[in-house]
Parts: sequence; C-alpha cells; structure tokens
Amino acid sequence: MTSAVSELAPDTAIVLGIASTAMPYARTREDEAERWLRVLRMHGEVGAALQALGVAEGPLQPHEVSAHPASADVSDHDEVRLVIEHAAQVAAEREARHGVATTDLLLAVMHVYGADFDRVLEAHGTNCDELIEQLGAGVGVSGEE
Repeated sequence: MTSAVSELAPDTAIVLGIASTAMPYARTREDEAERWLRVLRMHGEVGAALQALGVAEGPLQPHEVSAHPASADVSDHDEVRLVIEHAAQVAAEREARHGVATTDLLLAVMHVYGADFDRVLEAHGTNCDELIEQLGAGVGVSGEE
C-alpha cells in the first residue's frame, strides 16, 4: 500500500481478517463473493447501507451455481490480496486520511468479482447501483474516516 493509505480503518481490518479466514472454504468465485457480502453487511458504512437495503444473512432467492471454480492455488491467485491492493488504490485516489474504509473494500470487491458479486447482490434483493446510491452519490467520501 502507498504511504497515504498504509492503515486500515478498524472495520476494514475486521472485514479483511474474517474474509481471509473464510475464503479457503469457498468452492466457487460466487461463493467467495457471497462470503464477502456476508462479512461486509456486518461492518462499517457498507454494513449500514446493506442493512438499510434489507440485505439479510441469507439470499432471498437461490442463485445459480457459478461455473467458475474458486482458486485452487492461493499462491497463484489470491483474491483477498487482489481486493486489498485494489482497495488501497481506491483509497489513495480519494486521498484517504484515515486509511482504507469499508467503502473502498466494497468497490474493490465489485471490481475483482464483477458479475459474480452482482449475482450475489441480486440474490439478496439489491444490486450494485442501489448499494452505491444508498452509500451516497460520492462513494469516494466515507464517513469512516
């Protein structure tokens, strides 16, 4: 991470710790995206936004199983590392003063998981546009700072 975002906001550190522990048990990329959503809905500004949208622990509707298996070799394809790196970039671009926030992490998850994360959100009754709108038009501005 760059020096401008060498820290993680406390909620972000919790999310990353839980996600790092949960990812090895995911069977598909969509399962990984589901795990990100579950942990994000409990922490920080993103958690508040997801709960305000009515996103519950489990999906409202079953989603199709993705044909894309999860990474078998973590050393070659570490999704958590990719999310962290992208979140740090997002935070640096918004000139974060107090580290990487859960909003930065959400944008990184959206970037890394793409359509898989979209499907998971839809199964929970929302979508990326609604979530970003709930967070406020200026996603780069975070109340977690």
